[in-house]
Amino acid sequence: MAEKELRMSLQPADEARTIVITGGNSGLGYGCATALVSSLEGPWHVIVASRDAGRAQEAVDKLATITHAGNTVEAMSLDLASLDSVRAFAAELTGRMASGTVPPLQALVCNAGVQAGTRHTQTADGFESTFGVNHLGHFLLVNELLPVLRAPARVVVVASGVHDPAQKAGVPVPAWNNAPALAHGELGPDAASDNAFVAGQRRYSTSKLANIYFTYALARRLPEGVTANAYDPGMILGTGLQRSAPAPLRFVAKHVLPHAKPLVRRFVTDKLYTTEESGAALAWLATAPELADTTGAYFHQRQAIRSSHDSYDVARADQLWEDSLVLTARPS
Repeated sequence: MAEKELRMSLQPADEARTIVITGGNSGLGYGCATALVSSLEGPWHVIVASRDAGRAQEAVDKLATITHAGNTVEAMSLDLASLDSVRAFAAELTGRMASGTVPPLQALVCNAGVQAGTRHTQTADGFESTFGVNHLGHFLLVNELLPVLRAPARVVVVASGVHDPAQKAGVPVPAWNNAPALAHGELGPDAASDNAFVAGQRRYSTSKLANIYFTYALARRLPEGVTANAYDPGMILGTGLQRSAPAPLRFVAKHVLPHAKPLVRRFVTDKLYTTEESGAALAWLATAPELADTTGAYFHQRQAIRSSHDSYDVARADQLWEDSLVLTARPS
């Protein structure tokens, strides 16, 4: 049903266009890529950007078997835990677009993310991994690709309902701090009594709040015809998001929870979806003509909703933007 709705909502394109999906080799990103290549009438060129070249190519090989006539798909290497890798990816893609070997960039889907476990891990640049990958890596990627995001174009940032205390999503609520502190694993005062596991979960919800601040700040800075929106995919079981969590939790997330959906809906959240459902909605956000003028919005599936009260703090979002420019060594 989702694929049929996607096909009906879009018009055939006269010119080839490119969509980049970070983390497009698995989980939600793969669901999005599947909806794009199989349901959109081309020509569309989908780039699966992933740090694991082997898994990305395996995903592309599978996608190629269901790709709609006229569409193409390829894998490119991108490690959001390394700012050098982000710059190299953006430079390669920009160069290929300039040479005409890759179609113009229509959409950038910032989907990849990590949810750290009890260990305090760092990126290649020395940042706390959750904030470094989920926010700083995508912040730099978008800014590096802004010159080739010419109207009509859009950025979609995958956030999460866990950023909102009102949703009671079963994850510790954000404990905001300034970006330099968050980049080094220092949460705000509300996390003062957290144990290692709770702190890891709270870093994730805090990074998702950062994603929304970034989206809103980006929307205020984009030229006319280029949009930015945030997306809450709901809870998707078995995606591998908790690959850095302790082994028992990884086992439960991968092998137990996917078979206990009625219990999850009753005791955790009723916003429970398959990768196909949430992936199709994400593809819709990246391509639907009816969203051409929609920017600075927050979506749950295909419905625009309010994000958390704190997420509309413009001063905090602008400060995050300025601090992120410094942390990623971008000119202001």
